[in-house]
Amino acid sequence: MTGAPFSSASPLASVSQVESPDSLVANFGPEQPLVLDSGIALSPLQIAYQTYGTLNEQRSNAVLICHALTGDQHAANVHPVTGKPGWWSTMIGPGRPIDTDRYFVICSNVVGGCLGSTGPASINPETGQPWSLSFPLVTIRDMVRAQAMLVDYLGIDTLFCVAGGSMGGMQVLEWAASFPERVYAAMPIATAPIHSAQNIAFSEVGRQAIMADPEWRAGRYLEAGTRPAQGLAVARMGAHITYLSESALHRKFGRRLQDRAAPTFTFDADFQVESYLRHQGEAFVERFDANSYLYVTRAMDYFDLAGSHGGILANAFRGSKTRFCIISFSSDWLFPTSNSRAIVHALNASGASVSFVEIQSDKGHDAFLLDEPELIATTGGFLRAAARTRGI
Repeated sequence: MTGAPFSSASPLASVSQVESPDSLVANFGPEQPLVLDSGIALSPLQIAYQTYGTLNEQRSNAVLICHALTGDQHAANVHPVTGKPGWWSTMIGPGRPIDTDRYFVICSNVVGGCLGSTGPASINPETGQPWSLSFPLVTIRDMVRAQAMLVDYLGIDTLFCVAGGSMGGMQVLEWAASFPERVYAAMPIATAPIHSAQNIAFSEVGRQAIMADPEWRAGRYLEAGTRPAQGLAVARMGAHITYLSESALHRKFGRRLQDRAAPTFTFDADFQVESYLRHQGEAFVERFDANSYLYVTRAMDYFDLAGSHGGILANAFRGSKTRFCIISFSSDWLFPTSNSRAIVHALNASGASVSFVEIQSDKGHDAFLLDEPELIATTGGFLRAAARTRGI
């Protein structure tokens, strides 16, 4: 990465990364290992991150954004690989719900990721070779612990808000459970307190597609100078279907043919939906590491917040002072509204402050990434109210 970490003398309040695609990095040496749920102490550790906006003198306006499975730290700036706008540009920026004129926004690449944070493609200092499958398995809680190390590094005691969707929403829930005193407000969107059997099954199909590619080389493809592009593309294609609803697929593609007047009677991409999925797969392999896909999907599979608190979800939030805004989408069948209701019921049982909105949308799970007016209105209103209460 070409970015540089803040030094102890850095004027933190003057930092703005909106224009630059390069990430800042925070490095932690052997004296600061990340102790994983597996018991392994991971060191050295690098976390790549982006910031937007200005930290106020009280250091009370920091918002942490947690990215989803295939996201990264480039939430609101031009992506350095794809050249496209950040994945949450609809939500982050001046005058937007997560208003960079008001808040100091942080987004980091998760540990186990592949865009600057330590992961399976990083070099194992003991061997001088990529970690590959010798990299330890990580959990959602491990990702959050790494983020907490970054927040400490930036000199921030309490986050005004932690927000994210899908896997990012899992991280938000884990933040609220693990560090309740450090989270003033939380917005878990289109997420769940546990990864379902169906979702684990989808993850496993994607992993098997990658591992079945001859170029995967038992995870050692980087040393061989190759990559399992076909397997990773198929994994992405399968996952992408789960992000959309049947209505969205019908509206976007139906059974329309792709640049032809009649079927070819071959296995070419006759249908627009086939061409679209192939494009999604091909584009994905240019920006994502196959082994990271294995690791991050596995982290989602292991997520069971109630299981970490005696099997009772409400115990995860007992005594929490955090203000919660839970959001789901009516057509999201990957993380259906019933998951969000389970979170709401647990928060109510624990006596926490919670509001809940199910947004009517036919766009499926991906709706949290799109320009949904009700999402914009709900999140903006929640944050403005919380900011007034906190005096920001």
